[in-house]
Amino acid sequence: GFLQSDEICDKMENITNVMEYEAIAKEKLPKMVYDYYASGAEDQWTLQENRNAFSKILFRPRILVDVSKIDTTTAILGFKISMPIMVAPTAMQKMAHPEGELATARAASAAGTIMTLSSLGTSSVEEVDSTGPGIRFFQLYVFKDRNVVLQLVRRAEKAGFKAIALTVDTPRLGRREADIKNGFALPSNLTLKNLEGLDLGTIDRTNDSGLASYVADQVDRSLNWKDVKWLQTITKLPILLKGVLTGEDASIAVQAGAAGIIVSNHGARQLDYVPATISALEEVVKAAQGRVPVFLDGGIRRGTDVFKALALGASGVFIGRPVVFSLAADGEAGVRKVLQMLHDEFELTMALSGCRSIKEITRAHVTTPWDTPRVTPRL
Repeated sequence: GFLQSDEICDKMENITNVMEYEAIAKEKLPKMVYDYYASGAEDQWTLQENRNAFSKILFRPRILVDVSKIDTTTAILGFKISMPIMVAPTAMQKMAHPEGELATARAASAAGTIMTLSSLGTSSVEEVDSTGPGIRFFQLYVFKDRNVVLQLVRRAEKAGFKAIALTVDTPRLGRREADIKNGFALPSNLTLKNLEGLDLGTIDRTNDSGLASYVADQVDRSLNWKDVKWLQTITKLPILLKGVLTGEDASIAVQAGAAGIIVSNHGARQLDYVPATISALEEVVKAAQGRVPVFLDGGIRRGTDVFKALALGASGVFIGRPVVFSLAADGEAGVRKVLQMLHDEFELTMALSGCRSIKEITRAHVTTPWDTPRVTPRL
């Protein structure tokens, strides 16, 4: 059964880490909605691995560094933000909370960081823009109708969005068995606000997952590198490719003019048995050769995770599920608290590792299972 609301309030007062929001979200949300946010593809092996892989990376903290002042600020594509922790695009946030993406946008802005709005948001680019100032990116699915893509990009530009995050790992939707069992559909009181009036149908109940059917009908399976080039002809905005997992594709991405790469396995919701993103990160960073920034998406739940990603070469990280679960639990205040907790944990990790700024975080601050053994010089 559902917890009494005062019991939930007590739980909320006492939250000390990001993970604790998930249990509250599970209590509050309808099963279909919670399952949609929480589940991964098929056996959910990669879902577990996105977390487990972090636990295999250990710190090599440096001592007796003056850490009385710690600077967590950084610049992403030239935009200065408070910390290298940003909000990933997640669909249909009004299923979590009535204010949905608008609450998330306000929380990200208050935290001084970047929010990415999903194409499949339940709030439009214009509505998000109207919440006030903030640096925002727009996540793009390429629909079969290229005129729709053109309209979406134009609207994002007009609403002041600063970059396009093109999702490249979804020619078809991954098999998420909970959604199939639940016959997942978008609740009837909600709409995909960016696609309203574009004649793109709705996410309805089917005998399968309604979202899978929708994506099959509307998203272009033929999407390829030529389309990345085409996208550059219709917008001056920098284009980030979200969903890169190999060095080979990272090299092609740079050649194709991508402004950045987001190492992502779609929150383990697409192809199961791909590596955790933190395990794939270094290969992608090496292939990028510093020509474009590389970001990590997937499995971030602690400030220590953020530090590990940066030590392995990421310029920043994106968080998804922690945002929707905290949004479900406590609206804008929940998302603010998640961003604050991650910031504070990250800052503490920096101090205890002997790093005073983002640029001081190096590969030498971590050890991984794939490291070559270190030879300590004899003094």
